[in-house]
Amino acid sequence: MERGTGVAVRGAREEDLQAIRDIFDVVYGGDYPHREFLDDTWLKRSIFSDDILMLIAENEADGHILGTASVVLDTGAHSDLIGEFGRLAVHPDGRGRGVGGLLMRRRIELVEDRLHVGIVENRCVHPFSQKISHAHGFAPVGFLPHKLLFGERESIALFCRHFGQALELRCNHPHIVPEVQPLAHLSLGNCGLPCDPIVDETAPGYPRGDDFVTEDLAADGLPGLMRIERGRVRRREVFGPMRLHYGFFKLTARRATYLVARRTTATGEPGSVAAALGYMLDNVEKVVRVFELIVQTEHAIRVLFEELLRRCRDEWGTAYVELDVGANATRLQRTLIELGFLPVAYVPAMAFHDVERVDVVTMARLFVPSRLGKTELVPGAQAYADQVMRAFRRQQVLPQIAQVVHRLPLLEELTYEQAQRVAGACGVARFAAGQSLFDIGEAPEAMFVLLEGSARIQLGVPPQDVGRVGPGELAGELSLLTGEPHSARAVAHEPVTAATLSREDIAELNRRRPDIGILLYRHLAVSLGRKLQQMDSNVIQLPRA
Repeated sequence: MERGTGVAVRGAREEDLQAIRDIFDVVYGGDYPHREFLDDTWLKRSIFSDDILMLIAENEADGHILGTASVVLDTGAHSDLIGEFGRLAVHPDGRGRGVGGLLMRRRIELVEDRLHVGIVENRCVHPFSQKISHAHGFAPVGFLPHKLLFGERESIALFCRHFGQALELRCNHPHIVPEVQPLAHLSLGNCGLPCDPIVDETAPGYPRGDDFVTEDLAADGLPGLMRIERGRVRRREVFGPMRLHYGFFKLTARRATYLVARRTTATGEPGSVAAALGYMLDNVEKVVRVFELIVQTEHAIRVLFEELLRRCRDEWGTAYVELDVGANATRLQRTLIELGFLPVAYVPAMAFHDVERVDVVTMARLFVPSRLGKTELVPGAQAYADQVMRAFRRQQVLPQIAQVVHRLPLLEELTYEQAQRVAGACGVARFAAGQSLFDIGEAPEAMFVLLEGSARIQLGVPPQDVGRVGPGELAGELSLLTGEPHSARAVAHEPVTAATLSREDIAELNRRRPDIGILLYRHLAVSLGRKLQQMDSNVIQLPRA
């Protein structure tokens, strides 16, 4: 038992059930999505289970219970040695007395010899749990937008801490796609590790096969799927808290199921199993968690994910889909990005595979608008939120760019893969009629590729029009190239939607992909030359003052 400031921390007992329920009620109210936490059966199992450690903090003077917290020790597969530090709730009577810190410290003392990795999913509507996590050695490793449902959707700041030999067993120099690199850099630095991933610029996604049908796994299909998994046909690419070999009963108890792809026979009937995707559906929070991918034929991978996403969108009303991908699974990372997933977390040495621990990339797909509500983040977590939400905002402009890509001289000579990479680096900006995109003397922040609407280019005081740009044309590229302040202004003639590319974005593209950089700079030079000729002609025709 740990004591401090008149508060003692001990293991929860059966007689504490009502007090624990009361704390959850007063802290979370009716918006708490995990109603099972208020159920006597669930609470009793948590108290007596070897896979869950539940603690309470009580006032030493009168025994009044002030807080509760737990560690779920089967968050990952058993061999992964991952524990989730969660369900921290402090009664209003106990706030300001260090109850949260006492509960966290005692949890660490009790489980650190049983874990390699500890995970905390901190709420973002207030910074309290983030500060407790940070004070006890947990480092920010991700930002999961809109994952929780508390009346309205909330985001999570993901923190982790390594124990024992976790980092000694880490697989060094993992291979990742470029979109993962910014998060990997943040996480590895926060965890005191060198930024050693190898960025694979050319990893292709998995191809899509057409001769497959999908269906839900039934009990009689389990043996065939087990044979594929035990045959180790493919290395493990997806990690999660469940595995097929846990058995059909335990899978069903955890609300886990598999989507199966079968080859079609010559007569069009379902044939042998080619691949399967394990997932858990939470109909309350509208969240899907993918936990396993079993593959015999890689052409079935995209088919499975496309069908799962179709069900999420059309049948289940899912808001958030998540899966943990091995840092070396670059082809799956690329496939998921092509299907609308984005990296939201990077956890070093998270999962155990063969004889070493591998880094894991958490990837998420949103079916709700990526607009954050109230968030309060500590600085380390804020860096993740900025990076993740920037990526989702950029993703929103991709369909618009795709619609006009054939009209953009900037991209006309690029291959499809190159054009997608440029589009993925773009932000999006919108301007009302009469609003300036940039003004004379302003420092250049970005160039604009107009997608919708048109803008007037103006010189002088009072301003006089010397040109106009429309969909597919550029504005602001001269100052972006030279770094000098704008010598002209651009004003929206009508509502304008534009893709934006900053100097940093172009420099990064050029550094990582010289093949793209050469074509971009060449087209920028040609566009600039044409525009200067047009402006010279218009200026000559202007009446003299």
